[in-house]
Amino acid sequence: MSLIALGVSGGIGAYKAVEVVRGLQKAGHDVAVTMTESAQHFVGPLTFEAITQRRVITGQFDPGANASIEHISLATSIDLFLVAPATANVLGKMAHGIADDFLTSLFLATKAPVLVAPAMNTNMWEHPAVQENLRLLAARGVRVVEPGEGFLACGWTGKGRLAEPAEIVAAAARTLQPRATLAGCRVLVSAGPTFEDIDPVRYVGNRSSGRMGYAVAVEAAARGASVTLVAGPGALPDPRGVEVVRVRRATEMRDAIVPRAQSADAIVMAAAVADYMPERVPEKISKDAAELTITLRRTPDILFELGRLRSEGRLSAVLVGFAAETTNVVARARDKRVRKQVDLVVANDVSRADAGFDVDTNAVTLVSADHERELPLQSKADIAKAIWDEVEAIRGAGVKA
Repeated sequence: MSLIALGVSGGIGAYKAVEVVRGLQKAGHDVAVTMTESAQHFVGPLTFEAITQRRVITGQFDPGANASIEHISLATSIDLFLVAPATANVLGKMAHGIADDFLTSLFLATKAPVLVAPAMNTNMWEHPAVQENLRLLAARGVRVVEPGEGFLACGWTGKGRLAEPAEIVAAAARTLQPRATLAGCRVLVSAGPTFEDIDPVRYVGNRSSGRMGYAVAVEAAARGASVTLVAGPGALPDPRGVEVVRVRRATEMRDAIVPRAQSADAIVMAAAVADYMPERVPEKISKDAAELTITLRRTPDILFELGRLRSEGRLSAVLVGFAAETTNVVARARDKRVRKQVDLVVANDVSRADAGFDVDTNAVTLVSADHERELPLQSKADIAKAIWDEVEAIRGAGVKA
């Protein structure tokens, strides 16, 4: 069915990679294996050669490997690049574009979907550097099979063991056969904060990282949509396969979104757009006075404008807004949905430390015209899937606010 490149890196979970190959083969796929030098300390290349009937690539400079520039040749022919186990070291190199062996060179050279199955010690898994590398990879469209919890080879008990082979094979199947339910659709997504300048060195902003909006954009692209992401200031890399328009201020975001909205089939306003902006002064304000008064004025209400345009028949897209609140979250979301004439409002409590701004997880309530759906704490990628499921249901039913 498909040609899958399996990258095996150096962890005790490498022995499970043999069963991953078997599972992929039973599903009808052809598998080509590449191993890092460290992986060969845990399982031998001969094992993989015997079951794949293919030469295992163990080095960048293996004899014959450069006759056809093999990492390029394989990169252009595979349907999926799967790394299992993916060690902390390999994840770090993938995240930062380091290509010092065949596995990491293949990652940079391929345009095929990428799936990683991390495995490592619990403390390594929880280390901020590893989590940040995973965030970078996820933002670029790399999918992750979460490690399992239990007894680890190091003698500890916790999260970090390689997911079971059957789970990895199932994730590979989902990645190979994405739901092209948005094929042909044009999607517009906003993400991140806006920064409203006070003077040349100071601004008013918020803690939004843009991760939720990026996850929404990545999921839409995975479902076959043509996606434009209008992103405020932030450090997230551009997602693969998504057009990114960078802006700074609320007025710039409005000017980027409204002209594009009329050709969109769905619009998701996940950005935390500033409600007020200061009157910007051209020179740096000096510390001359004990107190400083700053006059704020309203920024454009982009979601309200989109809702008004649709009510006037000048826009046909499904509209989704976000309600970031700290009290009466769902009640305010209900009011916002009606007042701004949108189809769906994603309500989240940003006072929680584990949800909302600047974290990888979220817990939300989806508020539509006819029902409310509470989603417990989970990854923002999974929240994005639920949002698009809801949008697809609205599109299928032909329901508009």
